[in-house]
Amino acid sequence: MTTGNKPTDTIPDGTAVPKSLGVWTCTALVVGNVVGSGFFLAPAALAPYGSVAVIGWIIMSIGALCLGLVFARLSRIAPETGGPYAYARLGFGDFAGFLVAWGYWISIWAALPAIAIAATDYLQVFIPSLKGSPGMKAIVSLGLIIGVACLNLAGTKEAGRFQLIVVGLKLIPFMAVSFLGLFWVDWGQFAPINPTRMSFFLALAATAPFIMFAFSGVESATVPAGDVKNPRKTIAIATIAGTLIAATLYTFGTLSVMGVMGRSALEQSSAPFSDAAGLMWGSWASYVIAAAAVLSSLAALNGWTMVMGMVPLAAARNGLLPPVFAELNSKSVPAKGIIISVTLAVATLMLQSSGSKALISVYEFVVRLSTVADMVPYVFCCFAEAIILLVLGKRQGYLNPKTYLPVAAIAFLFSMVTIFGAGAEAAMWGLLLLLTGLPVYVLIRTKWTDGN
Repeated sequence: MTTGNKPTDTIPDGTAVPKSLGVWTCTALVVGNVVGSGFFLAPAALAPYGSVAVIGWIIMSIGALCLGLVFARLSRIAPETGGPYAYARLGFGDFAGFLVAWGYWISIWAALPAIAIAATDYLQVFIPSLKGSPGMKAIVSLGLIIGVACLNLAGTKEAGRFQLIVVGLKLIPFMAVSFLGLFWVDWGQFAPINPTRMSFFLALAATAPFIMFAFSGVESATVPAGDVKNPRKTIAIATIAGTLIAATLYTFGTLSVMGVMGRSALEQSSAPFSDAAGLMWGSWASYVIAAAAVLSSLAALNGWTMVMGMVPLAAARNGLLPPVFAELNSKSVPAKGIIISVTLAVATLMLQSSGSKALISVYEFVVRLSTVADMVPYVFCCFAEAIILLVLGKRQGYLNPKTYLPVAAIAFLFSMVTIFGAGAEAAMWGLLLLLTGLPVYVLIRTKWTDGN
């Protein structure tokens, strides 16, 4: 497919498109999507669970690393644009590929409002008038979503360059809080271990959606594979490196913030990392961390918007989503697909913020909903890897499946626990949104069959 005189596609006719994403940019995409807004508001959302939340970070880091390994290995076997969608389709066929693409797509546009809300919460440090004004906060959040979408419409190369710069700027201050902050920790703040009335297991499960939402994105480098240089090597390196960086920051960052602020104060904080930095080093540090959090949220918005266009693009090329998602503009960007997705994200934010719920409640709801939708592709990919490794991978000479399958089993277990911990309401809405794809699939396949 071409738009004007510029080659835009490599799949249907073999025309070449310059690949613009290398190891550093792909790693920045993973880190930018993973170490995003979910991490910065998570300490406040997890504060009621006390030390259980810290234990949750450590345990879920293992699950996230296993998921990262699953996607890294899959990328070596089949470095195709679409990431989780491409792997599910390769392992299970078109219908499973459609369900994964549909669920993954939903998880992304449902997550954008939560990311924008987190950015707006940290903007309150610089614009105090936003406090106590849910309407203005919602407007600012909408503006951030739309602004970043416009950046992505300018081209993958431009969005990738922005991602690399912003991720580089944001990591230094958060590394300072995560590691230097340990010297200010009051370890007595972590008692009791489980302050809730739930059992330890149920409390741990309840933390899973917030933690795994923060880890969502470990597969990000696999999605734009068509734009990645040397994808078999680059994607694997970027996925593992990005996941390890995120897990380290998450664990030590939570220890520092919770240990400095205490559970009660943390529950009331809308900018926990900024508040913790202010307590340790003064008001100037609070501003620096708030600026880094805003940058980080923008990086997450940018990265997820990029991924949000690529997944339906890959599915549409295979005839599993409407052709509009495969239409590219003069910058080789699936512009119409991005616009449709962003419109749904904006509608989600407007519907939720127009009700009686506080904005933090909106954040918690969209986190749970997005996480449930995100876990469906993860579960499929855990099993897809088993099929691919046993058939395609074995034929191509990859390592013994007995070495690989335990990692996939751990990743599957963590994904299922996360769905359980999201609760009945989020699971119900996630299932309903997933099932809405069935008539779409029937219409698409019927039209495709009639046309061929």
